[in-house]
Amino acid sequence: MSATAIEDIVVTPLGPGIGAQIDGVNLREALSPATREHVMAAWLQHKVLRFRGQQGMSTQQLVDFSKNFGELDRAPTPANKTGKPYLAEFPNVTAISNIVIDGQPIGGLGSYEAEWHTDMSYNESTPSASILYAIEIPPSGGDTWFCDMYAVYDALPAQLKTRIANLKCVHDASRNSAGMLRKGWKEVADPRETIGALHPIVRTHPITQRKALFLGRRLNAYIPGLSLDESEALLDALWQHAVRSEVTWVQQWKIGDVLIWDNRCTMHRRDSFDAETRRLMHRTQIAGDRPY
Repeated sequence: MSATAIEDIVVTPLGPGIGAQIDGVNLREALSPATREHVMAAWLQHKVLRFRGQQGMSTQQLVDFSKNFGELDRAPTPANKTGKPYLAEFPNVTAISNIVIDGQPIGGLGSYEAEWHTDMSYNESTPSASILYAIEIPPSGGDTWFCDMYAVYDALPAQLKTRIANLKCVHDASRNSAGMLRKGWKEVADPRETIGALHPIVRTHPITQRKALFLGRRLNAYIPGLSLDESEALLDALWQHAVRSEVTWVQQWKIGDVLIWDNRCTMHRRDSFDAETRRLMHRTQIAGDRPY
C-alpha cells in the first residue's frame, strides 16, 4: 500500500482493501468542489476515511462537513431511561459517551463492547454513511473495527451465493449495538417474532453497483421462509465468513480524529474500555435509501 497525492490532498491506504487516511484537508473550513470530489472518490474506493488533527472542530462545523455527503438523518432515540436526545440543540448529532454528569449519561453506549453491526439497519431506509468525531478518548481500549462487506461477499463459495441470492433477513429494532433494550420495546425471545425492517441479504451499492453481504447484526436476526433451525444455521455460516482478519481493519483513536464510513458496504464494532476513563464522540449520519 502506498500513498497517492492529488494537489495538496494525500490518500494513504491503511488496511487490506478497507480504510485510508486523508491528509491536507481542514474540516473546520468549507470544502472546495474539487476537494469534495477527491474525498468522495477516495471514500467510495476505501469505504472508510480517517481525517486526523481536526481538534477544536465545533458541532456546527461537524454538521457542515457532514452535509457534503448528503442530507442528514435525525439522531436515533437514545436507549436511556428518558428517551430524550443527548444534544437537543443539534437534532442531527448524537453523543457516544460513557460520561455521567449529575447522575445522567451525556451519551450512549457507555463503556461496553459494541458488537458487529451496520448502523440502523432495522429501519426501512438505512443511513448511507456515519461520521464520528473524537473529542475525548481513554488511554486504551475503545478501538473501532471495520469489515469490508464487498470482500466478504466476493469470497463466499458459489453455492452459498446462489442460496442467499433472493433471501431476505429481518433486522431487530429492539436493542442497540451494545445489546441494551431500547425504551418502549419488549424482549424478543423467539427470532421469528423479531420486529424490524426486512432487507435482502445481498445488497447492491447504489453508486458503485457492487454487491455486498448485508447482515446488519446477529442478535434476533431471522430469515423468513426458513425454519428457525435453518435460519440460525445459515446466518451462523454467513457470519463465520464475515469477520475474518483479512477483510477487517482497526481504528485506534486519537483526539481530533474524524472517521466516515460507507454504511452500505461495511460493518463495524467497538472494543470495550475502562469505565473509569472518559470517552466522548459526536456522530452524524447521512440519510440513505431502502437496500435492494
